[in-house]
Amino acid sequence: MYGASDLRKGLKIEIDGAPYVITEFNFVKPGKGQALYNCKLKNMITGATMTKTYRSNDKMDKPELAERTLRFSYPDGDHMVFLDENYEQVSISNSVLGRLRHFLVEDISVDVLFHNGQPIEVTLPNFVEKEIIVTEPGAKGNTATNVLKPAQIEGGYEIQVPLFVNQGDIVRMDTRTGEYVDRVRR
Repeated sequence: MYGASDLRKGLKIEIDGAPYVITEFNFVKPGKGQALYNCKLKNMITGATMTKTYRSNDKMDKPELAERTLRFSYPDGDHMVFLDENYEQVSISNSVLGRLRHFLVEDISVDVLFHNGQPIEVTLPNFVEKEIIVTEPGAKGNTATNVLKPAQIEGGYEIQVPLFVNQGDIVRMDTRTGEYVDRVRR
């Protein structure tokens, strides 16, 4: 159990059985009466936000969260299959992964946050390397500015890359933004 004085930005609390993270926090002490704690909360499962005000004597529940490191194994329809250190399979829905499913490479290590045994959030390493499957060749002489062109990586995700990147090149991508970082020399 948390008390109102424990509230701060980034704290995870449970409201009506759902985990929430505090995204904004403001302490107000009026001239008369109790102190107020104004919080902006984000549901960790649905992403919905809400505001809630707590008084100094209010109590909040701790969510049952567990973080495990898993290794990506293979895709299975609309799920991705991961293995833990005991080689137990964990299936995670593409709806939980979102666009991160395009950045999975074989045997990549990911951190998975579980709430009551269900995966709710997946964190990949900051950078992954993927091969460019489809892109147009760059026009010669068009290098005066940072001109970008569309390219498709393995897995079907489309990114913007510089003109010098060709089909078959390996590129490093930022998984947090989904953007091109640099070309990898092999």
